[in-house]
Amino acid sequence: MNYVIFNGNIIERSEANVDIEDRGYQFGDGVYEVIRVYNSKMFTATEHLERIILSAKKIGMELTYTVKEMKELLTQLITKNSLEHGTIYMQFSRGVAPRNHPYPTSDVAHSFVAYTKEVARPLANLENGVKAILKEDIRWLLCDIKSLNLLGNVMAKQEAVSKGCYEAIQHRGEVVTEGSSSNISIIKDGTLYTHPASNLILNGITRRKMIEVCEKDGIPVVEEPFSLNDLNTADEVFLSSTTSEITPIIQINEKQVGEGVPGVLTKRIQGLFDAAIESECGSLTTTV
Repeated sequence: MNYVIFNGNIIERSEANVDIEDRGYQFGDGVYEVIRVYNSKMFTATEHLERIILSAKKIGMELTYTVKEMKELLTQLITKNSLEHGTIYMQFSRGVAPRNHPYPTSDVAHSFVAYTKEVARPLANLENGVKAILKEDIRWLLCDIKSLNLLGNVMAKQEAVSKGCYEAIQHRGEVVTEGSSSNISIIKDGTLYTHPASNLILNGITRRKMIEVCEKDGIPVVEEPFSLNDLNTADEVFLSSTTSEITPIIQINEKQVGEGVPGVLTKRIQGLFDAAIESECGSLTTTV
């Protein structure tokens, strides 16, 4: 992908240079979003862009771009890069200023970058399911902010990968919170359980859409904390995220989930989610 957004302008990637005193680079002082693109159309773009504005407000940043302005810029970037299926990564940092822990003065402009990436749907994972490990959640207590501070997530994900797994399911004591890069849901006796939107999890856009389509289809949804025992005795477990969509989890540590294959209700939710994508972005040429 040859073009990127750099501080509001679409330029060639080779011309985009980040200053070494950018606070995003030195402090992780900023926020980000990843938006999925199907058929050259952004999926749930408004929700993602509203969330990045909210995340910025929570760390004392007032973005100067509206949802409409960002959407127009990102659409231009998709066209410029001829992106059909993939993702847009975007971030705002507090800007460039001499290194100092306190926020710089208000006249320092925020840095805004975005780029696209070709990414195919993870069809094998969606069809067959993935394995996960359990990991104590060591992150800070403001996980509802989609900040650039991801070292705790990165360490958990790396441990999962090093053990041949796809995801790390995090927990604070006995309470399951979320994955290292996803939300976690369980199904027991036909009811879906997922951690409520609070400071302990990121209120995922895919999670929200999943709840929406389930409620419309009559699938009971309970938003309340669930325990490690609930996880271990669940009939089905799945993760949800922008890039992973609705991915079944078939094994946690050494324990098989259910029958060790994607469950019936998880597959049904996948179908509902596919329909939501098609409603907004057009036909999916490959489905689960």
